[in-house]
Formats: sequence, structure tokens, C-alpha cells
Amino acid sequence: MKVHVEKLVMVAQKLWASAPKKPLAAVALLFALPTFGVVTAFGIAPDTSLEKIERREVADALSLPEFAPATPVDFYQYQDRVQRGDSVAAILARLNVQDQRAFEFLKRDQTANSLFRQLRPGRTIQVRTSINGELQQLRYYLSTDKYLEVVRTAEGFTATEKSYAASVQRVFKSATIRSSLFAATDGAAIPDAVAIQIARIFSTDIDFHIDLRKGDRFSVIYEMHYENGELIRPGDVLYAEFVNDGRTYDAFLFTDDEGSASYYSRDGQNRAKSFLRSPLEFSRVSSGFGSRMHPIFKNWRAHTGVDFAAPKGTRIWATADGVVETAGVKGGYGNCIEVRHSGGITTLYGHLSGFAQNVKRGSRVKQGDVIGFVGATGYATGPHLHYEFKVSGIHHDPMRVALPKAAPLPARLKPAFDAVAVTGSEYLAVLRSSNFGRFE
Repeated sequence: MKVHVEKLVMVAQKLWASAPKKPLAAVALLFALPTFGVVTAFGIAPDTSLEKIERREVADALSLPEFAPATPVDFYQYQDRVQRGDSVAAILARLNVQDQRAFEFLKRDQTANSLFRQLRPGRTIQVRTSINGELQQLRYYLSTDKYLEVVRTAEGFTATEKSYAASVQRVFKSATIRSSLFAATDGAAIPDAVAIQIARIFSTDIDFHIDLRKGDRFSVIYEMHYENGELIRPGDVLYAEFVNDGRTYDAFLFTDDEGSASYYSRDGQNRAKSFLRSPLEFSRVSSGFGSRMHPIFKNWRAHTGVDFAAPKGTRIWATADGVVETAGVKGGYGNCIEVRHSGGITTLYGHLSGFAQNVKRGSRVKQGDVIGFVGATGYATGPHLHYEFKVSGIHHDPMRVALPKAAPLPARLKPAFDAVAVTGSEYLAVLRSSNFGRFE
């Protein structure tokens, strides 16, 4: 738009002539001229005509495609993974299954009941439901090559176990401890099942209840299993490294010529011990070994084991191979399990809320087997596990007693193991020198 500055100047001159007693007004107007020009030039593009612009309406007919009515939705699909502390009822509710008839079938049917018997954190469950929440189909992945499938038919439900071929992908991650191992693995999006493996692998050298330090760092390479592009479950840790309080520990998964897999350090030493230090995944020591004021009877007496505070239902592991001597109620211990091991060693697990299936007097258990669940039976003020470790009938502090190492790698397998360890060491070196927390 063109600004007619000349006209503005003429107006100012007239004001000056007609109002000699108010010269300041005219001077102010003259000084304002550049401002008017700047404002006008800033608000409107140069050379824009101030003439009246003719306006007219333009209507264009647009051809729109024919829209078919939306297809009504008759089912929903959901997928989730089992979390720590989950029950079948809880996970079905989270998947929006509202079907008591289906729930009763899952409990009653011998094949479908494996969902209850083998409910493990980290495993994947998929469901298809009607819009009203009735179960149409369920898949629960039992292992690396089998899943349970439950299908609604016109006659009722059927349950079968089927095989599948999973694709395996390796994941490379590292993280730094800020508060706890679980917080670090959650921050790095590492599955809980992998975090539990890390704790087990390094538990022979690191007590994850008391030894962790802020700034500790770990790197891990593990497998993830997929079917048709859907994540099914986390797999095994292949290689791992943990720096705790300045000391570095490493572990490499090696399968021997008989198909038995174990973790070994770079020098071929077995990372396992004949006993696990702790019978729980993660918890805290609420009462140590030795004399203490009894929380119920309010008098000083010997505390012959260690108490681990943990939520009710937390899984309890057998700390070593052995034979169950007791599985039942035993005085102030409440529900209690005693296991006899070689070398005159026995372990005791007290205040349980329940026993794992097939755990009874005379049954054999392997290290890491789930034998029961945390509770508050007997003389207990809250849910916790009372754990005792006896050698030839004498109590020892489970957290301090020296635990013997498992057998080292046989010399004949050393060359094959070295090839695995070299590859793993190269991968761990990449993670150690990188700022990235994840590679796939």
C-alpha cells in the first residue's frame, strides 16, 4: 500500500498555522510521521493498492467418494505379559475378560489348568473377546516352542497344547544403578524376567540385598522370542557383565556336549555355587541372624535364621538340590518346608502361605525350583520368609556362611568355551565403550 506522506505534511502545516498557541501538537505530529510510515510499512506489504478490492464468492462442486457404512466390531483382541504377583483372575480382568463360564473351564479342564499351574512372570498371554467380554480364544505361551490354546465352540470350550517355531532376536543393553537393580532395568526397558536372571547369575559374588552401590553398572546381551512379529517372551541371558563397587564380574552362557547349560566367568570358573545365597528373587532383610527382641513375645531370644520381608505370594526357591523332609505345619513356623542337602546341610523355609505343587515329604527339588510362597502363618506379624541354614544340626548365618563353588568347566571343554567367551567379550566391550543403552 502506498502512503501519501505529502498529504500528511499539508495537514501538519495547516495545524501549525491554525493553532499557533499549541505548537507542541504540531511538532508531535511531525515527529510522528516516520512512525506512521514504519507502522504502515510493517503491517502491509509494499506497493499494495488502497483502492477498493472487489469481492465475489466462488463456489466449486466437489465430488466426494461414497462412504460405506462402518463394519460393526464383533470382537476385541488384547495381549499382555504376566507380572510378578499376578493371579489368573487378575490378568484376565486386565485383559477385559468378563466370563465366569470360561474361568470355571480354565480351572476344571486338565489341559487348560496349565494356565494356573505354569503362570510365570514375563510369559505372554493373548485373548480375543466379544464386545461383552466373553472369551472367544486364549493363547498362553508355556515355553519356547509350546502354547496353550483355548477356543469357544458351539458345544463349549476346548483346550489344546500346540507347538510353534519362534524367531529369536538378540538385544544388547546397559544401565547404571541409581537406587536398585529393578529400577535400573525398568529404566532401560529390560524385562523383569531378564533382571531376575541377572540377579541369579551374579548372586554368588554380589548380595543384591546389601552390596549394590549407586553408580554400579551392568551390560547384558539376551534373547527375545517372537511369533508372527508378536513378542512372546524374554529368553536367556547370553553374556553379562556387572561392575559392583569397582570390581568387574562377567558371565558367559555355555552349553556342554550333553546339553547342560551353565554360566562361567572368563577364566572358566562356574558362576554358580552349590547353594543360592537368597531363596527369594528380590526382598529386604527385615531381621538378621542372632539375638533379638521377639516381635510377638517381647523378650530377648536367639533368632536362628534370617527374615526376608516380601509381599504375600512371592515365590520361594530351593537354595540347592535336595530332598524334602518336611512340608506342613510346624509350630511357630506355620507352614514350613525343610530340605536335606548333601554334606549334612539342611535348610528351612517358614511362615509360607502355601506350597508349590508336588512339594511333599520325600520329593526331590533342584536348585532354583519354586517350592512355596511367602506368607504370614505361625508366629508372624506380617508377610515374610524365615530362612534357616544348618550344618550338622548347628545354625549358621545364611548371609555369611561360606558357600562352596560348583564344579568348574572340564578341561576338555575349554576350547569350545573360549570361542563362546571371545565372542561374548567382544559384544560386552562394545556396550562398555558405548553411550547407547540399547541395540537390537
